[in-house]
Amino acid sequence: MTEAVKDRVIRVPVELGERSYEIRIGHNLLPSVGPAAAELGARKVAVVTDANVAALHLDTLRRSLAEAGVGISEIVLPPGEATKSFRHLEEVCAKLLEARIERGDLVVALGGGVIGDLAGFAAAILRRGVRVLQVPTSLLAQVDSSVGGKTGINMRAGKNLIGAFHQPSLVLADSSVLDTLSPREFRAGYAEVVKYGLLGDADFFDTLERDWENVFLGGTARMSAIATGCAAKAAIVARDETETGERALLNLGHTFGHALEAAVDYDGTRLVHGEGVAIGMAAAFRFSAELGHCSTGDAERVESHLRAVGLPTRVSEIPGEIGSAAHLLDLMGQDKKVKAGKLTFILVRGIGQSFIAGDVPPESVLAFLENWVRR
Repeated sequence: MTEAVKDRVIRVPVELGERSYEIRIGHNLLPSVGPAAAELGARKVAVVTDANVAALHLDTLRRSLAEAGVGISEIVLPPGEATKSFRHLEEVCAKLLEARIERGDLVVALGGGVIGDLAGFAAAILRRGVRVLQVPTSLLAQVDSSVGGKTGINMRAGKNLIGAFHQPSLVLADSSVLDTLSPREFRAGYAEVVKYGLLGDADFFDTLERDWENVFLGGTARMSAIATGCAAKAAIVARDETETGERALLNLGHTFGHALEAAVDYDGTRLVHGEGVAIGMAAAFRFSAELGHCSTGDAERVESHLRAVGLPTRVSEIPGEIGSAAHLLDLMGQDKKVKAGKLTFILVRGIGQSFIAGDVPPESVLAFLENWVRR
């Protein structure tokens, strides 16, 4: 890796008035957590992480914070989607209070989307709101879940149904830590990268089709892809922070994907979030084609790219049973975009041309699902 890449930091602003903040993307940024916490005026921080991430990266944070003169307490949780629960939320809140974390202090979310969502939610409700610094360690979290202030936990009825909007004070995305991810976790995160091309940037999707192997290898291509996704999300969040309108476009593939995650009871050995999103995006394009909104060729092109990088595109690729089409439709009924009991989908008119489709007839969805679950 060249010195230029090692020294480069891409800064993406999230413009939200008094709650504006910055996303910093670069190589080897973990040692900057201490100076960043001090810059934000924190006397002490509570680092929330999981056991896998702690084994790899917690020592680096300890040193960085100690050198910056910032006190630290640590909360280490089990890895996996099941950690986004009331039980672990209560545990985190109790330990934050035990550590006497105050409004002027910081909760540091060190981990992937699960830790970012859980720690962010705990920060949102502790003392009616303390600050959070997001340090995402997965590709999915760096390009998506750490940005925009969505926090929450899961319920058996569905994903992220309990939560709050709570913007971070800063996001530090260290692209070099992604080298510690398993190939499966990196591919799953890449699904969220592709999403930004599919929902509103056809040129970016073209670039990914040509250059995805370099994104996987790292360096400039990886940093640029993360920055492109973050900039796209930041722009949408600045216009629609609490998802009353166009922010819903960021859920392309998620209505299908979240239903699949719920159907496997959030069992990460069977399906992880990014894989659900990949299958969901393929489904969104197929459903759009069936409804006459886009061409079958676009749907096939999307599936071809997802398969090329090793992501699933069909329900049949999920191990075990996922239930009937009617069961999946029922799970979709718990989606956060449901209004007055009516389903809302993110559909497409082509690659880079997503739109919000309200009041999609349930019978059309069920007919599609009947065929889709057998593909």
